[in-house]
Parts: sequence; structure tokens; C-alpha cells
Amino acid sequence: MMEQHHAAAIVPAHDIDASEAFYRRLGFEVVSDHGGYRRLAENSGCRIHLRSTPGWPGRSEDNPMGPYLYVEDVDAVADRVRDLILEPQGPHARLWGTYEFSLSDPGGTLVRIGRVLG
Repeated sequence: MMEQHHAAAIVPAHDIDASEAFYRRLGFEVVSDHGGYRRLAENSGCRIHLRSTPGWPGRSEDNPMGPYLYVEDVDAVADRVRDLILEPQGPHARLWGTYEFSLSDPGGTLVRIGRVLG
């Protein structure tokens, strides 16, 4: 069976087990585990590949980029990870037309979660 077209972010993980636990809180499940490389997916089709990268980045603040996960119910996801949200006000409308929040995974990768405001 052929998979539908999709995109997956390859995310560095200096502690792949901690990163897997973080993405599980966001609703992802491991679909294949190859030790230092794990593929994760969630029900709507979002995919993350974790790549073991011990020691990278040297400082987590040096890695300000990462995946943007579009979800229908931003507040429901925020409730699952409220303790990790970077913005003190939590999810909020942005000037560029999204309702979103952000957090950092255990390796310092910035993860934004939101939806387009209509």
C-alpha cells in the first residue's frame, strides 16, 4: 500500500527518549524505531522524525527553528502541555493571522502549535 503525500520534520534529539516522551504528550505515537532514528505520527497526519544528535546544539537557545503543527483545537493541545508553554498568556492571536502558542522540546527545538484564524 502506498502512503499519501505528506511532509515530516526531521528534529534533532540529544536525548531521543526524552524527545519521544515530549512528542507523545502532543499526541504522537512511534510508528518505527531504529534506535537513533524514530518516526512518529499522530492521527491527523502530522509526522515527526527524531534523529539522535548528542551534544547538538551546544546551547538550546541556538536552535530557534522547528516544526509548526497545525491543529483544529489549539486550546485542547495547550491544556495537555500547559506547563511547557513559553508565552505567559498561553495561546493567543498573532498579527499574521494565527492563533498559536510555542514551546521547546527537550533538545531546544522551537515547536509552534496553532491554527489559521478565519
